[in-house]
Amino acid sequence: MGVMGFLRDRMGKIVAIGIGVALFAFVGEEAIRQGSSFFKGDNTTIGEVAGEKIAYSDFAKRLDQNTKQLQQQSGQANLNSQFMTYVQDNTWNQSVSQIILNKEIDKVGLVVSDDETAGMFSSNNPDPAVVQNFGDPQTGKIDMNKLNNFKATLNAAKADDPVRQQWHDFIVQLTATKLEQKYLSLVTNGLYVNALDAKDDYEAKNKLVNFKYVTLDYTSIPDSKVTLTDDDYQSYYDDHKYEFKNKQELRSFDYVTFNAAASKEDSAAIKGQMDKLVPQFKSSANDSLFVQVNSETKNPPSFKRKGQLGDPKLDSMMFSADKGFVYGPYLSNGSYKIAKLADVKTTFDSVKTRHILINPNAEGSLEKAIAKADSIKKLIQGGKSFADEAATFSVDKASAVKGGDIPAFDVNGMMGAGQGQITAEYTNAAFKAKKGDLIVVTSQFGVHLIEITDQKGSVKVAEVAVVDKPIVPSSNTQNAAYSKAQSFLAGLTKDNFDAMAKKAGLMKKSAADINGLASALPGLEGAREVVKWAFKADKGDYGDQVFVVGNQYVIPVLTGIKPKGTLPLDAVKKQIEAAVRNHVKAKMLTDKLQAAANGASSIDQVAQKSGSKVVPVQNVVFANPVIPGLATEYKVVGTIFGSKPNKVSAPIEGDHGVYVFSVDNFINPAPLTNALREREQIGQALVQRSNSQLFDALKDKANVKDYRSKFL
Repeated sequence: MGVMGFLRDRMGKIVAIGIGVALFAFVGEEAIRQGSSFFKGDNTTIGEVAGEKIAYSDFAKRLDQNTKQLQQQSGQANLNSQFMTYVQDNTWNQSVSQIILNKEIDKVGLVVSDDETAGMFSSNNPDPAVVQNFGDPQTGKIDMNKLNNFKATLNAAKADDPVRQQWHDFIVQLTATKLEQKYLSLVTNGLYVNALDAKDDYEAKNKLVNFKYVTLDYTSIPDSKVTLTDDDYQSYYDDHKYEFKNKQELRSFDYVTFNAAASKEDSAAIKGQMDKLVPQFKSSANDSLFVQVNSETKNPPSFKRKGQLGDPKLDSMMFSADKGFVYGPYLSNGSYKIAKLADVKTTFDSVKTRHILINPNAEGSLEKAIAKADSIKKLIQGGKSFADEAATFSVDKASAVKGGDIPAFDVNGMMGAGQGQITAEYTNAAFKAKKGDLIVVTSQFGVHLIEITDQKGSVKVAEVAVVDKPIVPSSNTQNAAYSKAQSFLAGLTKDNFDAMAKKAGLMKKSAADINGLASALPGLEGAREVVKWAFKADKGDYGDQVFVVGNQYVIPVLTGIKPKGTLPLDAVKKQIEAAVRNHVKAKMLTDKLQAAANGASSIDQVAQKSGSKVVPVQNVVFANPVIPGLATEYKVVGTIFGSKPNKVSAPIEGDHGVYVFSVDNFINPAPLTNALREREQIGQALVQRSNSQLFDALKDKANVKDYRSKFL
């Protein structure tokens, strides 16, 4: 599933665990520690906000926490580049917004009083985070017994008990969120929509205009008939300079690649190796050990139901074969594979569990985490409520608020469409246990105390052991490609990259406007080192080495640098060429339409003299400036609504051509009868926009400096 799809499905839970990007997300920690200047050899500062430095060590710690939380939420031990980019950007936004808001909050002297803190735990208007941890989110009420039990446990805990630090962090975060809400309220309470605003908005959406127009399209003049001068470029650039503000430094480069993918000979050699393994696999008495010794991926054999073996042909054969049957070598997903039916049995269709997750890092070691899980197990066996213990001790807060409940999952750990997957360790232990058992299991997320609450249905499953060897290039193949790349690099100068590429028969590729944190290029994943080189190089420099990206050897040349800030004309000249050409054409077409309009008493005469035609338009509103059948034309429609009826306009330069129009009439809407509702709607829209616009304004003022490309 793509990262955006995942976020849409899980956003509620992700926000709950602190990963979701909130506008002013921050955790209420102390200000970032000071460091020396980045430009004086400082390797400890990853950014600056309003002169305050963000230490890389602090950023890395927060990034690690956010990464682990997303791994736990997604059920993926290894996050792909999309997810990692998301976590890195989110962590950066948290760090920046924390400093910006702390400074603004200190400036206006906002605090959270003891009474306000106590009010977050009141039964009348509790904080949502308190309800999430100590109540029922469905009813919005706090379970006071659960809260009081937790406080009693907290009071009895030793000074070094991690639960005390967790409680402290929770209060700090509540306070920080409250401060944020109070600051935003100061801003939003100052927004005001008056009756005139409501009337203008109502008319913009409902007042109609009927008009006729004549247009001469820019395409009516061939590009070859237009010669652009430096003054044309400069004039357009000066009028539109505000459009060329670059929020971050961007770089562009060309590159060539030398293919080092596996050859036919490499594929044949690997298949030959697998052919030799078949008789050994058939006679193996320990299939799991055989896989560990001979397979590339080393996945231990596991039971799967029909339809889940990954290959339709394999799936069909294994469920009708006898134990010990071996199939292969066969080609699948770029690897040769051999599959052996290790066992077949009937098991439960699904298992329902609940768990308490203990974090070994918080406990000091894995052994201490296991010991704590065993202690909680004894308490539950002695009569303590599993749900209460989960609420108190589990670091998986998303399940803790539900008594530790986990959705039912099958023998492969699948929880159902869109719900994710349980780890193999958790799944295997749950399917081996009996209903009612309490078991302690370790996975990459920590130590789980699991209770088996239900086991349903029955299904036939097959345990299939698979040995795979990917088709990878041999050293001879790699050496040959690398030798060609080195030879190409040795012949390069700052002026002959294109000529060398053409001579070698290589297709030159381009990466335009790449930011400093990019990890992929067109057609190349995992090209982070190439990007890092580009942000250290000068324009015209070529790669100082042959870069290895997957099975490609890459040699780049830097072709452009767009610094942060307003870009100079040279940097955008190519980008604005089409617009400048249209602007020059507009002058030519304006002269033609003006000549036609001189002395004309009607729009029909303008059309006749200009060789065009009159187009009637009805029922256009200001709020939707679209000329039907043509295009959106903001300037033209805006001018029409400011004109008087029955007058031929002067030529208007639009986005798609030059226009002359004549207004037939305006149709005013019925009088606004509910100005209050209109004002409320406008006010709500203002509040929704204010958060992001406020942050953007504060961010611009804070002069944020981003050095992440040096570290990540």
